[in-house]
Amino acid sequence: MPGLRATLERIWAVPEPARIYPEFLVLTHQIIRASVPLMETARSRCGELVREDGDPVAAALIPYWERHIEEETGHDTWVCEDLAALGHDPARAWRGVPPAAVAGLCGEQYFWIHRLHPVCLLGYQAVLEGSPPRPDVAAVLSARTGHPRGAFRTLARHAAADVGHGAELRALLDALPLGERLVTAVSSSALHTVRSVMRVFEGLVDAYGLRKGVL
Repeated sequence: MPGLRATLERIWAVPEPARIYPEFLVLTHQIIRASVPLMETARSRCGELVREDGDPVAAALIPYWERHIEEETGHDTWVCEDLAALGHDPARAWRGVPPAAVAGLCGEQYFWIHRLHPVCLLGYQAVLEGSPPRPDVAAVLSARTGHPRGAFRTLARHAAADVGHGAELRALLDALPLGERLVTAVSSSALHTVRSVMRVFEGLVDAYGLRKGVL
């Protein structure tokens, strides 16, 4: 996903990366706090499909999401802790209205889940968990911004955890009895997710006076 990587790199290439980081955390919190509700919705819809017609894909997804919901619960508090480490009020993460780009990123998954199949959420998860930050992300960004390493724990923890999560997700996709229709659906969900994530963070960069293609 070179386009997505380039967008994320532009965040740290702004003239004052120390100032943009708190805003990055607020956006990250808005996305992370949507993750568990999305998985709960997908799990619930899978239960309906199993009861309706014994859907084998839905049946296989239920235990996966039950585990993953437990693993992901509380990750939004990590972001609040990072804000506190910067000297910001952690409650700031909950204030304000998420931009339309965040609503689009997360909201489109509800459409896929209810109008097509909950397996589509795996495309979303593959994008968000499939390219974890580099292991030394805390040290690199601390040096670039001047912020303490303790303010980058969310990224550092995901750098460690998402390697395993990505491998588990790929193994699950390989094992699921997906037909051509659902393979296409998961791929479409992933593609839309890449574009939506880029839109979210391009908006952040633009807010600091930088235009796409400048960096």
